[in-house]
Amino acid sequence: MREDIAFSSDGATLRGWLYHPQTAEGPSPAIVMAHGFSATKEMFLDDFAAVFAAAGFAVLVYDHRNFGASSGEPRGEIDPIAQIRGYRDAITWLQERPRIDPDRIGVWGSSYSGGHVMVVGATDSRVKCVVAQVPALDAYRTFTQSGRDLLLAFRQQFNADRKARYRGEAPAMIPVVPDTAGGVGALATQESIDFFLTLGARAKNWQNSVTLRSIEYLTAYVPAFYIPRIAPTPFMMVVARNDSLIPAELALEAFATAGEPRKLLTLECGHFAPYTGDTFRTVSAAECAWFVEHLMA
Repeated sequence: MREDIAFSSDGATLRGWLYHPQTAEGPSPAIVMAHGFSATKEMFLDDFAAVFAAAGFAVLVYDHRNFGASSGEPRGEIDPIAQIRGYRDAITWLQERPRIDPDRIGVWGSSYSGGHVMVVGATDSRVKCVVAQVPALDAYRTFTQSGRDLLLAFRQQFNADRKARYRGEAPAMIPVVPDTAGGVGALATQESIDFFLTLGARAKNWQNSVTLRSIEYLTAYVPAFYIPRIAPTPFMMVVARNDSLIPAELALEAFATAGEPRKLLTLECGHFAPYTGDTFRTVSAAECAWFVEHLMA
């Protein structure tokens, strides 16, 4: 069972679904979920939510501001701080629901939002369990590992865009993924192209465009900094060893800074494999077990 819901966050209306647990006695523990860089809730988050709801959780799944069914301007702007505030407001909204246990709320995020939930878990005492799936960690290091010239070129574009916006012009836009690997796009790997451009009906609310300023925000955002501060809140990280966006060695290095209780799940797959097929079944079962252990004990 799920219902359409909406809640306010800094002047925007964030819209999504609330899944009700299939079995519940008394107030239910709950999980807050949102998607990664530019993605919308229809891109397989419903499958994860169904697994968690079947285990007895209420699950709130929503679109970030400026994307999908949610409001907010400019469209296509990905501001990680605003998205973190969205998670916080989602928790507040859930705590006001009469069938939700306000003291048993966990957060789940994947890719960019995987970084967000680490920040929220480290700084919001209402969070009692964290799952970060193939999370964003430190885009600056990722950019510089692949070649500093790429980052320098982007910075020149950032400066020009800032001047144009100051003059009142519309923000510059950039594709999320290019038509071919290596082309101009925020996520220019073949793995990214294969995911976003083959979603069909699941991508009906997705636009292949983000503001250039979204990339500037990305390069200044270091959620890995917060990992040591998550403890004693239980923390699980999922790492894909063949990830073309988040280097596995960087992810393992970051996880090593986490305190207990913690859990690491490593997979022999790419960044987007956890959303479908056998990898989805493996990942969702492990994540669900982590939530059950720490929100239902």
